[in-house]
Amino acid sequence: MSRIGVALLWLLHFLPLGALAALGDTLGALAYVLARKRRRVTLVNLGKCFPHMSAAERERLARAHFRAVTRAFLEHAILCWAPRSRIERLVRLEGLQHLRALGNAPVILLVPHFVGLDAGATRLACEINAVSMYARHKDRHIETLLQHGRSRFGDQLLVSRQDGIRAVIRPVREGRPLYYLPDMDYGPRGALFVPFFGVAAATIPGLSRIAAATGARVLPFVARMLPGGAGYVATIEPPWRDFPTDDVEADTRRMNAYIEQKVLEMPEQYYWVHRRFKTRPEGEPGFYA
Repeated sequence: MSRIGVALLWLLHFLPLGALAALGDTLGALAYVLARKRRRVTLVNLGKCFPHMSAAERERLARAHFRAVTRAFLEHAILCWAPRSRIERLVRLEGLQHLRALGNAPVILLVPHFVGLDAGATRLACEINAVSMYARHKDRHIETLLQHGRSRFGDQLLVSRQDGIRAVIRPVREGRPLYYLPDMDYGPRGALFVPFFGVAAATIPGLSRIAAATGARVLPFVARMLPGGAGYVATIEPPWRDFPTDDVEADTRRMNAYIEQKVLEMPEQYYWVHRRFKTRPEGEPGFYA
């Protein structure tokens, strides 16, 4: 993204949310046609996860996903430049009492990759100081935008994934909640192959290991995009019981099973454009060739 692109995105934050949502829907429909590589990745993912659907049903779901992804991207204009009062109207935060009830105890917020995750992060930053990990983006302008949106309010600590899990252990032990996104394919290193919709998926077992190392409670946190430009609802759920256990693989299976449950509630909003199954068990051919 060039500086001109950033300037255009800045201009969008002056639009009312309904207009911005309509623009996102229109551009998302166009992106589905033009972004052939990401369209194929999305359709492969949907074919693996929802084999019971017809090809036409999966295509409709993929088109809806592209509209949601594009709308969420454009709405970063609000997250990055709108005043706090507008962000509080954009994202309704529910369940904050579950987090407050734990005081300064170590906490991990489990945040699956739904399109509203950055809206949820920015809204939460209006209430608490957290630590989060980010993956460096090949486009430095996009990386700067994402970091800016998450760190505008309060005292947010951003840690590069390249710095490793150890970089977040101390802040979590000191009472800073970890905004943790563990459900992408980061390659075979340190990953376990556990089912995701019945497909072996290389999954980082960091949720279990960080919780064990810090004594943290795990609270799921999901932001749902509302239809018609109505904003988002970000919900903090009660802490999981009996987590972690001594079985890291079982803990990681539990995490994926939970994410599956949330995906079924809003399948068009999960991040299907990511090659979730790019790392395969030894000897198994890839899905995206």
